[in-house]
Amino acid sequence: MNNEQFLPIVSVVIPVYNGEMDLPELIECLRSQTYPPHSVEYLLVDNKSRDRTSTILQAAASNPPSVPPLLRGGSKKGSNNQITIRNLSENKIQSSYAARNQGIRASKGEIIAFTDADCRPETQWLENLVKPFADLEIGITCGEILALPGNTVLEKHAARDNTLSQKHTLAHPFCPYGQTANLAVRRQILARVGLFRPYLTSGGDADLCWRILRETSYKMYFAENAIARHRHRSTLKQLHSQWYRYGESNKYLHELHGVDLMREFTTGEYLYRLARWLLKELPIAAAKIMICKLDLVDLFNTPIGLLNVRARAIGQRQATLPLAARDIEQL
Repeated sequence: MNNEQFLPIVSVVIPVYNGEMDLPELIECLRSQTYPPHSVEYLLVDNKSRDRTSTILQAAASNPPSVPPLLRGGSKKGSNNQITIRNLSENKIQSSYAARNQGIRASKGEIIAFTDADCRPETQWLENLVKPFADLEIGITCGEILALPGNTVLEKHAARDNTLSQKHTLAHPFCPYGQTANLAVRRQILARVGLFRPYLTSGGDADLCWRILRETSYKMYFAENAIARHRHRSTLKQLHSQWYRYGESNKYLHELHGVDLMREFTTGEYLYRLARWLLKELPIAAAKIMICKLDLVDLFNTPIGLLNVRARAIGQRQATLPLAARDIEQL
């Protein structure tokens, strides 16, 4: 099939929790997409927000498209900024996966794409994410996740380490997967393997991809030029929470799929890495900073990394998979 003629109806599902600061920029990114606006709907699902999220979504959804929604044909390029935004809510379960399920069930597209409220998809993001589905063997596509420009040392550290790059998850030793910040799947596959586990609070993207790749013959494609930029955490509290959830995810996936993901540093490893930083890395980095050859973030790479590893270890030890989290909702 010719990719240039491949324009399936697409539904983009975005869970939102307390997103009033992110939504204006996100919606502008959606309006700028090169994918034909008459062939895509954007379903933004408010997940029990306590800020102005609901008001912003209602206003965005009340601006109707100037062309009939979800009709094939027409020009492929050049959005007129009139897009179909549907305002939904998931008020029963506090979970981004429950919110995504709500969006999937309400969707009309044959391709379901996902991103997050704190992401900024580039203009050709959706177009490049959908193209690979012209190959009928492709069941999942994932695009690259890059960092938004950040000012704090923590944001710069995450950007330097490519913390959220799909290249990490695609190289997973058990089974590759894509993160829901930049992911798309065929609707017909969800009808076969089920939706997200709605009571799962972390690791749902890996769980869904693993079920698809291990239970069907579909393949996953890395659409590296389908780029969504992500806002990294700027405070220690936010960073700790992020890596704690990574630890929870390891524990949950271990229990759901029987895979050992729970590698932890020993006390000796922590002490060795800290001593190496204090005695060797820190003096060298400080000297280079003095002559403007390094950024301040280079001074703190090791201790930030150790804090992240510690938060993940705590998450692994403290996580308990709720019984309800084993349930898989059906389309």
